[in-house]
Amino acid sequence: MMKKSLSIAPVALIFCGLLLSAQKAAWAAAPLPAQAQTAAPATQSPPQAKTKEEYKAYTEASAVTGGAAMEKAARRFAEKFPASELSVYLYSRALHEYQNENNPAKILETGRTVLSLDADNAVALVLIATVLSDGLSERDAGRPKKVNEIRENCARAQKSLAAGVAPAGADPRQVKAYQGTLQSMIHSALGILELKLGNDAEAEKQLKAATLVENIQPDAYVWYHLALAMDHQKHYPQALAAVNQALRIAESNPELQKLATGERDRLARLAPPGAAQPSQPEPEKSPR
Repeated sequence: MMKKSLSIAPVALIFCGLLLSAQKAAWAAAPLPAQAQTAAPATQSPPQAKTKEEYKAYTEASAVTGGAAMEKAARRFAEKFPASELSVYLYSRALHEYQNENNPAKILETGRTVLSLDADNAVALVLIATVLSDGLSERDAGRPKKVNEIRENCARAQKSLAAGVAPAGADPRQVKAYQGTLQSMIHSALGILELKLGNDAEAEKQLKAATLVENIQPDAYVWYHLALAMDHQKHYPQALAAVNQALRIAESNPELQKLATGERDRLARLAPPGAAQPSQPEPEKSPR
């Protein structure tokens, strides 16, 4: 039986969200001289404040902390400077704050605001897909629509990654961490979606792929759901190995530890006596 899902807030993605917002927001650091304000289109130069007043308002707004306060500051800035190219970065910072607060409803709302300003924002696409897949239930009245949105967001985020999306000013190590984390979360969102749709083999494929992306921090939540996908297919030794991996890295999440412990005890009873139990699942090759 499918266990209750948990909210996701991987440390690596928090880092990437900060990196994305901070690096892009840094483009505003020096307002363009008045004579150069219209010299170069946004597609050819980084977004910048067009006036000293806009720059001052932006720096004041970007110093705010907390999801609600940051969103309010972003809204005020956008109302005062409706043509500004910087509003999206303030909303991105609000999105990060809500993610850090583990507030799914506001992640969805703010993420969609970010997408209204930047339709290909990979972080917003992935976070929305993650929250939707995490909260999907059989009794959900909008289930088909949410399933479509998850798939569409993941496809769009994958396209952005294939195009080489990366935070401005990031070094190669940061770029790898950023892209790897987003790639892993795309697989994770799709894997949990397939698990909830009863497509266990596809769920296993996607969740395995999420664990194999290079340059990411292991996610106990992914390993736990991978164990469920394997359990549903009666692959008990492999499922036991996966849930043991989840338990090894779930120290900071008591609720997940409790669920994973219950799953481990169940699998320990079901696994054939003396069956080989690999330290972790061994797919044929890494997806990266």
